[in-house]
Amino acid sequence: MKTVQISLNSIDKVKSFVNDIAKFDYDFDIVSGRYVIDAKSIMGIFSLDLSKPLDLNIHAEDGIAEVMDALKPYMA
Repeated sequence: MKTVQISLNSIDKVKSFVNDIAKFDYDFDIVSGRYVIDAKSIMGIFSLDLSKPLDLNIHAEDGIAEVMDALKPYMA
């Protein structure tokens, strides 16, 4: 598992983020305080405080470089 910080501070950013990670078969979790939600759930993301950076847990063993390339626009 790898953890990175991301920033999703606009509606368009949230939509494109969900579309980008939906292409991967790995599990992604977003952690905000004591809340952990599925990062592929657009409704779950909108339930969080998006004004602060979020921790993204990537549950992948291999192919992490490809995932990191897709996440570059969202890195905090």
